[in-house]
Amino acid sequence: MNDEKQEKLLILATHGPEDSERATFPFVMANASLVMDVPATVVLQGYAVVLAQKGVAGHVFAGGLPPLKDLLDSFFAQDGKLLVCTPCLKERRIDSGMLIEGAEMVAAARVVMETLGATSTLSY
Repeated sequence: MNDEKQEKLLILATHGPEDSERATFPFVMANASLVMDVPATVVLQGYAVVLAQKGVAGHVFAGGLPPLKDLLDSFFAQDGKLLVCTPCLKERRIDSGMLIEGAEMVAAARVVMETLGATSTLSY
């Protein structure tokens, strides 16, 4: 019996369109992880939750990096998980109907559980 824990990457993101580079990096890394067959979950907190709002990703471009919209499309096509902080959304008056398909609203306990289950974490 193999007792090794399966590799899993958790990425915490706190930057939105105001910092296109730091908003894009989590999805560059998540896509790289998924290509390597390592499951990846991105958690959007703080102002980063704006990235999960319909239409926003199409306006985020960072020099030298793929457009955020393309990265998100690839992320979801590879079964990446996108978790979005519910209190952060409420603070910004963003409701579930305003979110892109695939975004899941979560609270702190779910983020803690995802962190405990990850073998590696990154923060942007």
